[in-house]
Amino acid sequence: MSENQQLIKDLEEKARLIRGDIIKMLAEAGSGHPGGSLSSVEIVTALYFRVLRLQPDQPEWSDRDRFILSKGHAAPLLYAALAGRGFFPREELLTLRKLGTRLQGHPSRGMLPGVEASTGSLGQGLSMGLGIALAGKLDQRDYRVYVLLGDGESEEGQVWEAAMAAAHYRADNLTAVLDYNGLQIDGPIREVMSPLPLPEKWRSFGWAVREADGHDFRDLLDAFAWAAGVKDRPSMIVARTVKGKGVSFMENDAGWHGKAPNAQQAGQALDELGAGS
Repeated sequence: MSENQQLIKDLEEKARLIRGDIIKMLAEAGSGHPGGSLSSVEIVTALYFRVLRLQPDQPEWSDRDRFILSKGHAAPLLYAALAGRGFFPREELLTLRKLGTRLQGHPSRGMLPGVEASTGSLGQGLSMGLGIALAGKLDQRDYRVYVLLGDGESEEGQVWEAAMAAAHYRADNLTAVLDYNGLQIDGPIREVMSPLPLPEKWRSFGWAVREADGHDFRDLLDAFAWAAGVKDRPSMIVARTVKGKGVSFMENDAGWHGKAPNAQQAGQALDELGAGS
């Protein structure tokens, strides 16, 4: 097995474990958002275990890369990745949404190591990311900023204000990733309030755009390498994904946007994922 093949195999295993942790967390909490957490697993796994420059023992290291989960309802995914990367004990994941926990239903900066921004009010994350990216340029630091957006979230007007400003200020240290699974809480995005066509729209705002298979690590790693080489403008990776990816009864079902599995459903999901009970 080549070094690259081993890398992909290792990332796939980490993604499997993260999916299992997401299901366990949500089942224990009895509430939360599985659909959009599961759809973005490979994206976030690639970032935290290959792309981002981080020091988990120094979460406020000034030269770290920054990741902002603009679609804050996918917090279980972020928490699972942070725990897997060593920011806090994995056992703490099962405290999600419980009284007194550091793992709030949406990420809260200052409560948990590794959380860069308090998100959950949709549409705001790209503005935060742009501000951090521009601060890096002013401070002459070489860190990069990555922002994960939802496709339903792209219906928010503030997203496009930030997109326009990022291009205007040539924020080439900013990369956005769009979780393009085609569904939001009320159904297909094209029926609720269509933001389509997404790649063409981002290009028209002055961004460098690349499409990718959001569940293929080779494609994602190539896309992140491409983004790091873009100069004089921000970069967008439109990642095509499947809502609820990895769990048969959740895939492509908008009903699983914000509904936790019961014990029986969680057991079936964990069996399918090979993640144990």
